[in-house]
Amino acid sequence: MMNGGNSNGEEDKGGHGQICCLLDSGSRCSRLAGNACYNKRIQKIVTQRKLKLYMDNSVRHIYICDHHKGVIQSVRSKRRRRASDDGSGSPEHDGDASEIDLFQLPVNTLRRYKRHFKIPMQPGLSKSQLADNVLKHFRTIPVVEKEALTYFIYMVKSHRSKLDQKPSDASPLLS
Repeated sequence: MMNGGNSNGEEDKGGHGQICCLLDSGSRCSRLAGNACYNKRIQKIVTQRKLKLYMDNSVRHIYICDHHKGVIQSVRSKRRRRASDDGSGSPEHDGDASEIDLFQLPVNTLRRYKRHFKIPMQPGLSKSQLADNVLKHFRTIPVVEKEALTYFIYMVKSHRSKLDQKPSDASPLLS
């Protein structure tokens, strides 16, 4: 059966009808692939955490199943938690682990970020590619840490928020 223009012998079980592209401990995963990609960033995490997951080179796609996506995400969150528990929050200890996991954001939010900052990207990127590009841009934004912390503490102590500001021309209706 033809699925998505590719005739590769895999069953068409719905979605895009492809089976997970990973070999788990040497045997091919038989679960239906979702929309998560096994990109270079994910390969690096799998290698660093010494998971026994490898891409099957006989497959023409890079989609992984929800099970493996969850396994990879769980090792990512464990690493982030452990780094915050030992009190070493300095950039030297962070490595590639970002404090913000942009891959959890909806695609529309990533697109709005891209549009707001006018980030040049080719159209039709997948969610993971879009998140990678947004994360690269996000890391380039300069932040004066002392100024940001001072402003944050001031806003917390004064119980204010930029969203709470009232129009300056509004007069109280009730006295």
